Amino acid sequence: MSEVLADADGAPTDALIRLYDRWGRSGAGLLITGHVIVDRNGRGEHGNVVVDDARHLAALTRWAAAGQAHGAAMWAQLNHAGRQAPRRITREPVAPSAIAMKGFAGLFARPRALADAEIEAIVARFATTASMVQRAGFAGVQIHAAHGYLISQFLSPRTNQRTDRWGGDVAGRSRFLLAIVAAIRDAVGPRFPIGVKLNSADFQRGGFAIDDAMEVARLLERAGIDLLEVSGGSYESPAMTGRRSTLAREAYFLDYATQIRAVVRTPILLTGGMRSRAVMERALAGAADVIGLGRPMTFTPDLPAQLLAGSLERAPEVDLRTRVRAIDDALQVLWFQSQMHEMARGREPDPQLSRLGALWRGLRSMAA
Repeated sequence: MSEVLADADGAPTDALIRLYDRWGRSGAGLLITGHVIVDRNGRGEHGNVVVDDARHLAALTRWAAAGQAHGAAMWAQLNHAGRQAPRRITREPVAPSAIAMKGFAGLFARPRALADAEIEAIVARFATTASMVQRAGFAGVQIHAAHGYLISQFLSPRTNQRTDRWGGDVAGRSRFLLAIVAAIRDAVGPRFPIGVKLNSADFQRGGFAIDDAMEVARLLERAGIDLLEVSGGSYESPAMTGRRSTLAREAYFLDYATQIRAVVRTPILLTGGMRSRAVMERALAGAADVIGLGRPMTFTPDLPAQLLAGSLERAPEVDLRTRVRAIDDALQVLWFQSQMHEMARGREPDPQLSRLGALWRGLRSMAA
């Protein structure tokens, strides 16, 4: 769900603003942006919005206003890619430990382990970015602590093998995330909402597991966060796309959210593959307080309004599978990204876009 519609300096563009104006008319109550990167060396892609000072404040203000003009609240999703920053963006990505990505044919350079002072500096960057988007009129922030990005790397014992205060047991591995929450709260005050997107598991042997997630959720509740999104996976094991999930086709993370709900009272946003009213209502009756819709809103942008009105029982089906893993993983990004870019041009999405068409558009965009 990364829009990749910022300019070369990381500023929101007119295209990004048009996209959120369209989604602001969707009937959704809350819009959470794609990556707003706190450090330009921590981008996951070219085209990510970067907010590390006040230079883009005017464009950020227009972006927030567009998304919220029709009644939705809009939160900025704050992130740092860590070792998932590609080599073409940085030759020396950073991570809690110097553990290389596997299976990407050199796309990612081996990361350098962060020094203690650098970790503190990144914590401060998250707070600075939160303060900037608050000034711009966003209604809240979400800290991205899932999907194998930097905070998720700190949380996972597979990628965090530090022996100092930032590593070790789950309390040590959570210290970075909790420091970010505290720094943001100091920067934005007590009334500005702070959410966290957390992996239920990273689905890798020796990695972050549901027992870890339950303990981190307890720690986040004590820290006073306002909303916990439950997701899962990483670049190395992309469970968030549903391709590898062994759970029900819909609501990939429902069972995990149910276990987390048993130990915290923090409101839970459940994301991951939900398409039908019946499954959403089942989730709302138990594990979840909020339903997250991402991919289906790229080609059915009025889906929330239609579900709430009872005029649609489920999102239309889109089958992008080719049974070739590398192509399927690419399509899970490029097809939906193409639909976002159609709305960013002021057009309606094209649900009939072919797999080949999506791949062609994506490759052409990356070459531009």
